[in-house]
Amino acid sequence: MNLTIIFILLASILLWLLFLSFYIHKTVSHYKNLISGTKKDDLKLILESILKNKEQQAEEIEKIKKKLQEIDLNSINFIQKVGILRFNPFENMGGDQSFILAILDGKDNGIVLTSLHGRDVTRWYAKNVREGKGTDYKLSNEEEKAIKQAVLLRSKKV
Repeated sequence: MNLTIIFILLASILLWLLFLSFYIHKTVSHYKNLISGTKKDDLKLILESILKNKEQQAEEIEKIKKKLQEIDLNSINFIQKVGILRFNPFENMGGDQSFILAILDGKDNGIVLTSLHGRDVTRWYAKNVREGKGTDYKLSNEEEKAIKQAVLLRSKKV
């Protein structure tokens, strides 16, 4: 009976040693894999290098965030809203050959281009727009519709 207990105890110790050997081998392999791309064999130097890189990346991320905010603020001045309205200004002509094109920025500033197509000639008119209203000339109902369409289309996309 004592021999069986000793055999079981030795087998358990052997299994435990095999498990520990496997675990240590796996850990050492992992460590060697971590430092394989570096010329430094000191873990402290490698970790310091990683922390330095992390700080540099954090600084770069902050720079990118600031630049993105700057771009976001400036983008309000870019063309953001476009509306087009086709219509027939003359009763005796068929089809909606005339059109109005509203081109606005984020503050509803921009221009309205109107093209009136007649039988013999097509005429173009341009009007400045500030905050969705005509500045120099009164806007026609169709021009106001084109501006509203541009604003509504943009608000649906956002």
